[in-house]
Amino acid sequence: MVEISDAEKEKLTPEKGFNLVGIDYFEVPGNQLYLVQHFDVYQDALAAKKDRTQSDDYFILYKGPGNQFFCR
Repeated sequence: MVEISDAEKEKLTPEKGFNLVGIDYFEVPGNQLYLVQHFDVYQDALAAKKDRTQSDDYFILYKGPGNQFFCR
């Protein structure tokens, strides 16, 4: 499993809503994440992640109430 930096995760974390992002294992470190789709509702983002063939290669980025970022 590849280690993604917090800075790269923060770059793709939206101010509002939830971003479904994927991992490109062949890209150079710092450039491995890419946006798949933005969602307003967490359940929609989660459903989209579960619909992926290899759902472990995707995760959801969002900001919490204290403006910190979360990754699931």
